[in-house]
Amino acid sequence: MSKAAEIREHVVELDQLGEREGYIINADHLKSGLKTRDDIEVTSLKTASDGHTVLVPQPTDDPNDPLNWSSLRKHTLLLVISYTAFLPDYGSAIGAIALVPQSEQWDMSPDDVLRAQAGSVAMLGVGGLFVVAFSVYFGRLPVLFWFTLLAFLTAAWSAAVDSFYWFFVARMFNAFFSTVAQAGGLMFIKDIFFFHEYARMINVWGFAIILAPYLGPCLAAFMLSTQGWGLPFWVYTIEVGLAVIAIVTCMDETYYNRQIPINLQPPRKSRFMRLIGIEQFRSRHLRSTFGRAMLRPIQALFKVPVFLSTVYYVATFSWAVGTNSALAVFLIPLYGLDLKQIGFFYFTPIVAALLGNFAGYWLHDLIVKLYSKRHLGRFEPEARLWAGWISTPFLISGLVLLGFCLQRHYHYMLTSFAWGLYVFGTMIATVGVDAYVLDSYPEGPGEVIMWLTAARTVGGFLITLFQVRWAEQSGAEVSFAIQGGSCAGAFLILLFLQMFGKRLRHWQGPLPFQTK
Repeated sequence: MSKAAEIREHVVELDQLGEREGYIINADHLKSGLKTRDDIEVTSLKTASDGHTVLVPQPTDDPNDPLNWSSLRKHTLLLVISYTAFLPDYGSAIGAIALVPQSEQWDMSPDDVLRAQAGSVAMLGVGGLFVVAFSVYFGRLPVLFWFTLLAFLTAAWSAAVDSFYWFFVARMFNAFFSTVAQAGGLMFIKDIFFFHEYARMINVWGFAIILAPYLGPCLAAFMLSTQGWGLPFWVYTIEVGLAVIAIVTCMDETYYNRQIPINLQPPRKSRFMRLIGIEQFRSRHLRSTFGRAMLRPIQALFKVPVFLSTVYYVATFSWAVGTNSALAVFLIPLYGLDLKQIGFFYFTPIVAALLGNFAGYWLHDLIVKLYSKRHLGRFEPEARLWAGWISTPFLISGLVLLGFCLQRHYHYMLTSFAWGLYVFGTMIATVGVDAYVLDSYPEGPGEVIMWLTAARTVGGFLITLFQVRWAEQSGAEVSFAIQGGSCAGAFLILLFLQMFGKRLRHWQGPLPFQTK
């Protein structure tokens, strides 16, 4: 193999090199004499427009390479993916408010109607397993299109039914299909953006996911104050329909295998054929087999850093889902709030998510800059977890204070403030952990984020089943203090990963995937 070919091979795998030895952030440090174990030449590295930031992964010279697409096109795709990722939790959380009039119509207790909400949350996690595996075999775009189209149809189904049984069934199917951009969003971000952009783009996508379960009930509460419970679900159906239209008009297939020479890349002839999956199916021999695609998520979970990050998600973010689902059950009898006042109450987590998004936009980039500056232009994935040192105090204090407020009937403004503290902490923590698993295993972005999504949703499903009864039987102070203690215990996981994560990654090696 010629020297040029060797350099090209290393350039293609620069993100895998970063996984092993630390990501090269600043080319100036290489020019001053620092070299990698693979002896990459400085002149072979492409940089950003500032001339200093190394582009990881290195783009090819192919205009069809998504890394070479224009900034406008990339950010348009990001907005579509973020909006589509916003919808599943938005639609699921509507049930947290609609259960009040539904329980009256169906002559059921709110806690029993809440089971439909809990099941919907659980199916968000189950659907992610199929989203990622199907995207590997069939392609990103057709899975996004067909799943979102089916989410639109099942959303209309859930709005049209008038019995609890069929409403429950419709909600299960809708959650399963609507999770497509939430479970697979990190694949699109990895496909079209560079390493130094990951945290900012994850911050946008993650903000949509964190905001959704609060904006949904907020708007639903205002609608239900004057209309029947079906209206919020019809509005949700329209919103999913808009996502389908955005996907049809704006999205394209983002998967590009840089291990294949440009002259052997499958030709891109028709965007419509890529939308429905025909072009991808014709080139399926260039991707993983169906069996290997289904096995990939299981292989990812056996990586200790991924497994521990999943446990961290369960221990910290499940409470957000459970508390949000049951909040109306807590607040209405405690403060005598009506549905419109409940809607105003949801302004707090919305503002907290906005503040967390704004803070995270600067914080995560600052962590990269400070760490790489002190480590000769290199960045290790474990440095992402420093964000947890900032988020953890907000997570713990928010939950503990919320328990005191609900138990001792503190003023509703203090209850609102406590909830906001917790939501702000989740916004900071989720981006740090998501970026950590992506940096640790860049060859499997969908597989690693799928487990974090499943941890949050399935954990939230379990919490929703017993959150109200737990608080009634043990007292809100005890139940929420235990939840805060869970967040404190989860912080030890971050400490462990910061100390031993790199050694664990080197010991287990990268994900053994047939295609990256």
